[in-house]
Amino acid sequence: MKTVKTLSLTVAFCLFASLSFAATAKTMVELKDAQGKSVGTAGLSSKGASSGVSMKLNLHGLPPGQHALHFHQKPQCDAPDFKSAGPHFNPEGKKHGLENPEGHHAGDMNNFTVTAKGTAKFKVVNKDVTLGDDSHSLFSNGGTALVIHAKADDLKSDPAGNAGDRIACGVITK
Repeated sequence: MKTVKTLSLTVAFCLFASLSFAATAKTMVELKDAQGKSVGTAGLSSKGASSGVSMKLNLHGLPPGQHALHFHQKPQCDAPDFKSAGPHFNPEGKKHGLENPEGHHAGDMNNFTVTAKGTAKFKVVNKDVTLGDDSHSLFSNGGTALVIHAKADDLKSDPAGNAGDRIACGVITK
């Protein structure tokens, strides 16, 4: 009986310890437009390298219609054009576009729609990036940026899918 109790306590401790190591990494990103006004937030979370990054967006004050959303290479969002964010996050040197037969940038994601009231609430998962310490981490090289473009991404043309101007940007750092 004593052995069963000890074994049960040992198993419970190991289970608790393993859950602690699988803790969720989280970060919050504020996105701003070219005038420096907040257009919402993106909550990023990850339960480990193999699960990618889950992103919950709550946006407002954007033009209605479809827009592209990408992770960009540098943790900079200098207005008014946000070109300081650099190209798409692309640690493997692939071509652009989720529909590109040669692969896609790790920072490429599907388009999203802004309502007639200028709002959008949605969740997206990008399985090609992490919040860890590896080369696919959004924190690598000092961080990255989340950029919203004026138009939809055509999901195939290089280098940026004809997505138009960068209209909002948020820095992603630890």
